[in-house]
Amino acid sequence: SSSSSSSSSSSNPGRVFAAVAVLLCFRPHPALSFPLAIIRNRPFIMAVTVGKKPAKVAAKKKAQVFTIDCAKPVEDKIMEIASFEKFLTDKIKVDGKAGVLGDVVKVARDKTKVTVTSESHMSKRYLKYLTKKYLKKHNVRDWLRVIAHNKDRATYELRYFNIADNEAEDEE
Repeated sequence: SSSSSSSSSSSNPGRVFAAVAVLLCFRPHPALSFPLAIIRNRPFIMAVTVGKKPAKVAAKKKAQVFTIDCAKPVEDKIMEIASFEKFLTDKIKVDGKAGVLGDVVKVARDKTKVTVTSESHMSKRYLKYLTKKYLKKHNVRDWLRVIAHNKDRATYELRYFNIADNEAEDEE
């Protein structure tokens, strides 16, 4: 009966589902763990059951540490490091809520540096954005810029714009 069905399905390709229903013979292949169907004397994989992968042991995430070096403006008494630390503590958002850092994010300060340590993902660019926002709020954005440190890429540095170079070009 299978030979007559195969000839009728080949003559009418529009009835693929009917031909598959008639021609399928489920035989588990001895070397494979999933069922094979035989269609026109060729093996055809019908269904592969995909189970969940075994859960990997969650490795402890390394905390991200970012540093903002404010040495030059603090030495010149243009900005206060304590107010900058408070600004960051109030403005950093964790899970969409500003000011609620919990145990996930820690903000600490030295004499001229602010260190932000985050257990969850935090963008370095977000800290640059907040630093620029602080500078704008205190009206020193026109004189200071936020630059990534040359050697340590997890550090931002506050530097003065090179106004002396611009004045020399203007005189020429």
